[in-house]
Amino acid sequence: MADITGDQRVQSEVLEGLATAVNHRRWFVELALPYLGDNPIEIGSGLGDYALEWSERLPRITATEADPDRLVRLKERLAEHPGIEVRQMLLPHSERGDYSAAVSYNVLEHIEDHVSALRSMRDLVRPGGAVIIIVPAFQFAMSPADVATGHVRRYTKKTLAAAMTDAGLTVEKIHYANALGLIGYFMATKVFRLMPKEGPMVKVYDTLVLPATKAAEQRVRPPFGQSVFAVARVPG
Repeated sequence: MADITGDQRVQSEVLEGLATAVNHRRWFVELALPYLGDNPIEIGSGLGDYALEWSERLPRITATEADPDRLVRLKERLAEHPGIEVRQMLLPHSERGDYSAAVSYNVLEHIEDHVSALRSMRDLVRPGGAVIIIVPAFQFAMSPADVATGHVRRYTKKTLAAAMTDAGLTVEKIHYANALGLIGYFMATKVFRLMPKEGPMVKVYDTLVLPATKAAEQRVRPPFGQSVFAVARVPG
């Protein structure tokens, strides 16, 4: 099993801060919904924000976490939601499953052997099911915030597609998301060396900038973005 990289305290602080970016989260919730099926598993659920929103539209979902302390908090938070199973999971592993999909947001960049991690996700999903990934984009945006939270890389469409293909997956859809977010993230974390925590900047971005960015990108896919979104299929 892979080590859990990064400062867990800093990671939790960032997760708590980003939980206030409600519009951003709902956008990324919607991106995955068409591919989740009836029984998906989320790899790296953090504090459970995505799992909670997906559970409102799905009969069941499994939430997972690698860090033991966050796993305890996750179980406590989701205890009253019978449609959500919570379990610990580290990648890579040798487990096999029959989930309808595996979805993992902002996790793969923490794992040195990301191809093996993607193979592990593939093996959890039934043939024809989906592996749905969001990762941070562009190595030039690697900042002290990335290092503190344990990122070992950032991606392009090409590098993420190559990793998924090497893992035995068939890429169905891949595109950048949140173009203006990349500019804001670069300025905040690399130029001004700030951490992406709760505060006025996050609130202004989420309330005013994000809705316009989402509307524009639903019409035209941008040539760059803060994240790469990808869907790949498990071969039959």
